[in-house]
Amino acid sequence: MSDDLITPRRIADDHVEQVAAQDPMTSTAFGLHPGDQRQPDLSPEGFEALAEIAHRTLATLDAAPAPTDPAEQACARLLRERLTAELAVHDAGDHFRALRSLNAPVHRLRSIFTLMPTDTEEHWAAVAGRLRNLPDAIDGYRTTLTEGIARGLLSAPRQTEGVLRQLDAWTGRATGGASWFADFVSTGAERLRPELDAAAAGASAAVGEFRDWLHGSYLPAVADVPDAVGRERYLRSARFSTGADVDVAEAYAWAWEEFHRNVAEMQAEAGRILPGATARETMHHLDEHGHSIKGEEEIRRWLQQIMDEAIAALDGVHFDISGPLRRVESRIAPAGSSVAPYYSRPSLDFSRPGRTYLPTLGKDTFPTWEIVSTWYHEGVPGHHLQLAQWVAVADRLSRYQVTLGSVSANTEGWALYAERLMDELGFLADPARRLGYLDKQMLRIIRVIIDIGMHLELAIPADSGFHPGERWTPALANEFMALHHGSSVERRTGEIDRYLGWPGQAISYKLGERAWLQGREAAKRRQGAAFDLKAWHMKALSQGSCGLDDLAAELAAL
Repeated sequence: MSDDLITPRRIADDHVEQVAAQDPMTSTAFGLHPGDQRQPDLSPEGFEALAEIAHRTLATLDAAPAPTDPAEQACARLLRERLTAELAVHDAGDHFRALRSLNAPVHRLRSIFTLMPTDTEEHWAAVAGRLRNLPDAIDGYRTTLTEGIARGLLSAPRQTEGVLRQLDAWTGRATGGASWFADFVSTGAERLRPELDAAAAGASAAVGEFRDWLHGSYLPAVADVPDAVGRERYLRSARFSTGADVDVAEAYAWAWEEFHRNVAEMQAEAGRILPGATARETMHHLDEHGHSIKGEEEIRRWLQQIMDEAIAALDGVHFDISGPLRRVESRIAPAGSSVAPYYSRPSLDFSRPGRTYLPTLGKDTFPTWEIVSTWYHEGVPGHHLQLAQWVAVADRLSRYQVTLGSVSANTEGWALYAERLMDELGFLADPARRLGYLDKQMLRIIRVIIDIGMHLELAIPADSGFHPGERWTPALANEFMALHHGSSVERRTGEIDRYLGWPGQAISYKLGERAWLQGREAAKRRQGAAFDLKAWHMKALSQGSCGLDDLAAELAAL
């Protein structure tokens, strides 16, 4: 191939193909290699193979002619930054201790099934094959964690215990019922049912054996591991989640400013609902006496309606939402998932649509005041609109820019911006729904404060009104969240476990939203009366991924 054909986009697309060939989770998520029955290789060799692909891609990028086209330059910057951040995490050996209650390698072994098509007998045959391959994948992961014990690269007991609870739900031990795998195949192709049932039983048994190993061997080995990871690992992980070297002192101080502002705004909104009551008292009142939906299927349908109504109201006015972008599905999350709602992006051919998931956490009644803005975040105009639009314009970018190159601060920042936008546009004028929005803003502000505070063991400011001068601990974080965020005990525990197990990711929401707002305001100032919000939105949603090193400046130039 001649040098003039070796462009950053070609290199980036080739990288996606190599990763998809090595990692079936990647290929399944993006709708590539249909019929693949493999499970991810979670052995040390599997992680090393992905790192080697990243090294080769960086070497190819370094050897290629320097691009002059701005779009090619943007792709090259993203590819180099992402792979460098990825390799920093790998080279530190963090995969040897990658056990946590959210987005750990073990979760891929189940979530991959939720991304597979199940419309035909051939689809179910692939499911059966992948179930049969799950025990070997579990063994590879156990080998990686065992090597972590030998190297002293260990997860904390809190994270191990969280995964144990999840695996109990997967296998049915928590309820005494059928395993998730057995339930999943219960609607499979009738001719393949014996094969599916046997494969599901084997997968369930393997997960159960791994659960017992975690409890009997891994948990004792990590008994003395602290929850906080310290500055070096925190900054490395935060770079991976934000695409920038975060100034943690500035972010911590800014988050406290946001906290005090949001406290005042929440109190003012609470006064519109229950005069004289505190925001916390008002939220409790709404839980007990506000509008609610009873039943899993009923709340699923209601959330679907929220997204459908948003599409109808926003299309042609603030966004262009056409074709496959209009299709997004609301689903109930399977037991043993994250405690927080989440979204899965569509496949690259849109054969699998974008999907939002609600974890019910054993509840049957769902107050709606607290959930509307969350579905603007997860669905439309949040995650779904951005990530589906990326797929729609993938032919104009590189596949890498709309898939593997995703940066949490960009996508989570957009989704939080989307909540704020819906407030600005009047969709949250109802005081109860607006208090719910402000409560979710408070959650993301608290995330910055206690994520940085716990891992770096920072002092609580004198003007905080909460244990001034003390150093952050998980217990203080739980108390702080209980005072200022309307969450259940289970949700608070899950949130704090998440921050401790995935350092630097929780800050990406507010820091990302700040960059989106800064970019919009700069574009407004530059364009003056000619600024068109709809046009800016669509340009912003069509530029693909970039991290915080570039995001605000890229948005300002649109």
